[in-house]
Amino acid sequence: MQRVIFPSAFLQGCERCFRSAPEENQRGPTFVSPLPGLRLLGYPGRTEFEATLYEPIVCVVLRGRKETTFGDRTLQVGPGDSLLVSHDLPTVSRIVEAPYLALLLSVNLETLRSLYDELGPAAHDKTETRALEVERATPALIDALARYLALADAPMDARVLGPMLIRELHYRLLTAPFGGTLRSLIRYDSAASAIANAIAAIRERYRAPLAVAELAREVGMSVSAFHRHFKAVTASSPLQYQKDLRLLEARRLLRTGIVTVTTVAFEVGYESPSQFSREYARKFGHPPKKDLTRPTEAHNPHPDEQEKPEARRIAATARVH
Repeated sequence: MQRVIFPSAFLQGCERCFRSAPEENQRGPTFVSPLPGLRLLGYPGRTEFEATLYEPIVCVVLRGRKETTFGDRTLQVGPGDSLLVSHDLPTVSRIVEAPYLALLLSVNLETLRSLYDELGPAAHDKTETRALEVERATPALIDALARYLALADAPMDARVLGPMLIRELHYRLLTAPFGGTLRSLIRYDSAASAIANAIAAIRERYRAPLAVAELAREVGMSVSAFHRHFKAVTASSPLQYQKDLRLLEARRLLRTGIVTVTTVAFEVGYESPSQFSREYARKFGHPPKKDLTRPTEAHNPHPDEQEKPEARRIAATARVH
């Protein structure tokens, strides 16, 4: 396995930003955002499995180890690994080695597509498309991350140089070993883009019954091709994907402590509260009413859900074009 060496100044900058979190937060999962699009996420100890929704992001692990499952795939990421999520993706994850610290960078589709002309023929490769990939972090990516993080203490430099470094970081992701999915995603006529459009439509209408044939027509695919590509990208069927979205939103609503289980079941699109309770328990390992007894979590959402604020809002307002 390729050895990844983080520059000492880079690690010191991450630790300094991480220590800037309020002291009371450092006893539990901690989330710090030193610059636009850049976040640090830390856990002091191991955790149980937690379901969440990732939006496009790259995660570079600095210490500790995390296990992530989506569909029938399970991946572990440790120091020096970079995990890339290219599409909105329901996952289940846990910290298996602690303390854990990771640097997270949001992936912006418009920034990626602005690089299309510069990529030339590389944008038309036939790499298999999957929404989550893990590779060793490249020296070029680490170097660009280090230079961007260094702007945290220089607000004027961050305003002037930050956008250029964000663009460079997206270029590094596109040209990295796991960049094939992103290179497909920037093409409007690719299967990756069609599935991104389908995911946006499911998120927008997750409460309504899902007509798979109609959705396939919307994104310009036959039903069989749609099923095949959706499974390849998300490791899930469209109906299972919608179910995961419903259950994640149900958990968020339950943790507010101001709704009943029956109300939540109907709110997220279930016609039968008993079916909702069964599927909720199957996914989260306990009945939905147990989450009603966790009032503190209504004010302290799980840090994985904080990796991008929109991850707590299932109904996306914008679609990918």
